[in-house]
Amino acid sequence: MQTEILPEFLCTPEGREADAILRACVHCGFCTATCPTYQLLGDELDGPRGRIYQIKLVLEGQTPTRVTQTHLDRCLTCRACETTCPSGVRYARLIDIGRHIVEARVDRLWNERWLRRLLVAVVPYPRRLAPLVRLGRLLRPLLPATLRAKVPQYQPAGHWPKPAGRRRMLALAGCVQSVATPGTNAAAARLLARLGIDLVEVAEAGCCGAVAYHLDDRETGLAAMRRNIDAWWPEIESGAEAILVNASGCGAMVKEYGDLLAHDPNYAERAARIAALARDPVEVLGAENLAALGTPGAGRRVAFHAPCSLQHGQQLKQVVEPILERLGFVVTAVADAHLCCGSAGTYSITQPELSTRLRDNKVAALESDAPEIIATANIGCQLHLAGGARTPVVHWLELLDEAAASRT
Repeated sequence: MQTEILPEFLCTPEGREADAILRACVHCGFCTATCPTYQLLGDELDGPRGRIYQIKLVLEGQTPTRVTQTHLDRCLTCRACETTCPSGVRYARLIDIGRHIVEARVDRLWNERWLRRLLVAVVPYPRRLAPLVRLGRLLRPLLPATLRAKVPQYQPAGHWPKPAGRRRMLALAGCVQSVATPGTNAAAARLLARLGIDLVEVAEAGCCGAVAYHLDDRETGLAAMRRNIDAWWPEIESGAEAILVNASGCGAMVKEYGDLLAHDPNYAERAARIAALARDPVEVLGAENLAALGTPGAGRRVAFHAPCSLQHGQQLKQVVEPILERLGFVVTAVADAHLCCGSAGTYSITQPELSTRLRDNKVAALESDAPEIIATANIGCQLHLAGGARTPVVHWLELLDEAAASRT
């Protein structure tokens, strides 16, 4: 694609990056076939090709409007288009750049501004989020159905094995996961202990930075990334071999620390090292001898929901299902498994109507082959799907841990 980017943008690293991304696009339209919002709305401007064109026009000098902002807001950043694109267009990076430029030039409605500020001020901080979750559980019977569905059920963390001086990995505690499903990391610790690996959380680390960064509060997001790097670095220097990120959305973000902090002279080198050490649990378990776990599935029927952040963001496609099958589970068929469930970070809150439609479609696909349970790999997807499913929804590590524990 030919471009005529304004000099004011081309003189910045992001402007040059956007120009290179735009030039890679051949406008073939293959991406529209896998775009969830295009599938729902049928509007070219609500598909990747249309959004790319809108960002191009803004970078070339066209004044963005509220309409431009709305079309960019509707993007889930699911990155299914990147998986489909034959030219390797880095769409997710382009949409981040485009949103940032449009955000600076288009005034939001007051209610949107305050909602986004509230999300950035609360969600990434467990000490602020936890009291609200507890209050929601207390008031659950009185809440409207739409709100009641968003309140996670109480889950005890369970036993966390003490380090035994073996191989050591770090676990990202995160923000929402640490409050809503604290059992996920504890289940990972128990599973890894069976494989001879100690899993350790570093108290000073927290939110990966994705919530703030993707809501265009970049400095807050980057500050969270730097805090995590500072917290993890002594452990890395003392021999921790990997950073286990059990929420695939957070994992996709941590793996991009090197790119996002590439121009920070104080953090660029360490950020690249952290990104290289980040692992989704499927990468860790897939590399280990799982004989110690036996075959705990015992024929249990499981529908696996592959989060977009796993299959498109991290490009880890069809990797969890073989492990489940190897451990004795029966993995049921899921139609249109590449399509987003509608969670997409804070999307279920900022775009509730589209998010609910996507969730209902995904739940229907997951439940179509009569599974006993639905498993996924991301806290956002887990909570979102649970709000609309009749079938229990769990993190797949909890499923393995529960099954293995019942056979010991």
